[in-house]
Amino acid sequence: MTAPHDLVIDDRPVPLAVRDHGGDGAPVLLLHGLGGTLLHWDAVAPLLTGSHRVVAMDLRGHGLSGEGPWEWEAVLDDVQAVVDHLGLDAPLVVGHSLGGMVAVRWALRHPDAPGIVNLDGLRSAETGPGLYAGIEEEELRALLAELKTVFDAQAAAMAQPLPEGHAAMFPPRALLTTDEGVFARPSAALAGQVRYDPYFLDSVPSVAEIRCPALFVLATRNLPGLPGRVGELMPAQRAGIRRDLLPLVADRPHLRVLELDASHAMVAEQPGEIARAVLDFHLDACARPPA
Repeated sequence: MTAPHDLVIDDRPVPLAVRDHGGDGAPVLLLHGLGGTLLHWDAVAPLLTGSHRVVAMDLRGHGLSGEGPWEWEAVLDDVQAVVDHLGLDAPLVVGHSLGGMVAVRWALRHPDAPGIVNLDGLRSAETGPGLYAGIEEEELRALLAELKTVFDAQAAAMAQPLPEGHAAMFPPRALLTTDEGVFARPSAALAGQVRYDPYFLDSVPSVAEIRCPALFVLATRNLPGLPGRVGELMPAQRAGIRRDLLPLVADRPHLRVLELDASHAMVAEQPGEIARAVLDFHLDACARPPA
């Protein structure tokens, strides 16, 4: 097995860090979620290289990639830069969480793409009240207020240097050292941009516009260790996604939904199942006629 090769594409306004896992066959490009890095895929990538050329990248503002405002079209240009630099002809784009939302927009830009896989990346946990399902209004308001408090506290913490000792909890590539101290990436400013972006709050409607094959892998369990009563809100968030997504895919055979016995951290929890889903989907997508 060839060792992964790391490189930085630095001939552009936002340098992009890339890990080329090698492999033979049709290319696969892996996109991590908010707060992640390309390390997110280290357990999955080797399971794909037997039949694919596999590449992962740090999104802008993450890992060892450069800083830049979170603008969706600019992020797609970043992805295109990686594709062009490494000669990845028509890659299958696989994204988790925020990366899954990027994958959907990639599909909209490239209707003739071989396909995308979206891993639990259709809607933020903190979204509009009408996008939850199966919970009474008064209870929903209370839980949303608690969730906002949790996310506000996280945002405030991100704006401060990490307390001594906490930096060891992060991979080195996810840290930025400045004269003021050590900070986790992405910056509080970038995370704030993403937090209330309308498309980040809800990308489900865009699914109806996808013309290439697409697989949506949905979590069925809560993340472990959710604070307070936040865990009581998450089943309603997942129910809302299913309520709104399933009618969109019902009459579109090029779109598929897979429910996985995992939480939002499915890539870490079930790397083998994730790899199997990607491989099976690609084989099936290659056999299907265009939408």
